[in-house]
Amino acid sequence: MKINQIYINLPVKDVQKTRAFWTKLGFSINEQFSDDKAVCVVMKEDHIYTMFLKEDFFQTFTNRPFAKGDTTQVLLAIGVERREEVDEMVNTAIENGGSKYSEPMDHGWMYQNAFADIDGHQWEVMHADPSQFPDNI
Repeated sequence: MKINQIYINLPVKDVQKTRAFWTKLGFSINEQFSDDKAVCVVMKEDHIYTMFLKEDFFQTFTNRPFAKGDTTQVLLAIGVERREEVDEMVNTAIENGGSKYSEPMDHGWMYQNAFADIDGHQWEVMHADPSQFPDNI
């Protein structure tokens, strides 16, 4: 079996503020799957999408309680093409209402930094250079 798409579903308090936050980070919106209850952020065209669902709408998809932004249930990691893009994305997120939750880490072959979005979801942004992988990984 091969997966051809990934949809991440996350609860949010305000769909319009979430839309603005992610478009300021440079992501596009799939309007076909967006309305007043949800916004579909295109992470990688035709492959990876994040569905940000208004909390009450999100709750219709599960009978379990969900993290309200003050606990960690999942860490979301995204890779970017250039090392400079890591800090650019984190800084833009912070400038637009996100927050920093850890310090950058430079492992030589991989550099990462992190932010929490406006609903407290934690995003790790990383760039890896496969040519620099150490032999012991």
